Amino acid sequence: MSYVDGFVLAVPKANLEAYKDVARIAGETFKEYGALAYVECVGDDVPYGKLTSFPRAVQATDDEVVVFAWIVYASRQSRDEIQAKVFEDPRLKAQMNDMPFDTRRMIFGGFESFLEM
Repeated sequence: MSYVDGFVLAVPKANLEAYKDVARIAGETFKEYGALAYVECVGDDVPYGKLTSFPRAVQATDDEVVVFAWIVYASRQSRDEIQAKVFEDPRLKAQMNDMPFDTRRMIFGGFESFLEM
């Protein structure tokens, strides 16, 4: 079974194109080092829930959009090896200090697949 890193974050609408540029660089880099898939999605139907929701989870404001993303790897070990290479890559290191969103409100984590259809 594969291993997946998942992310949810809020991006200011004014910075969405800059975010997409960073995402393209990240996606190319992760794939180059062995990730099986790299997907970034902009919220299209993500209502603000009364108790929980994607916008609430990242404290999205009216001038932000929610981004949902994931990276697929062959295994947890593969993910750890790929991440180590990616985070040392100069293409991403250059981006890390100037992200077009508030990284403190990003939710992320690693998940072991139990069902793939």
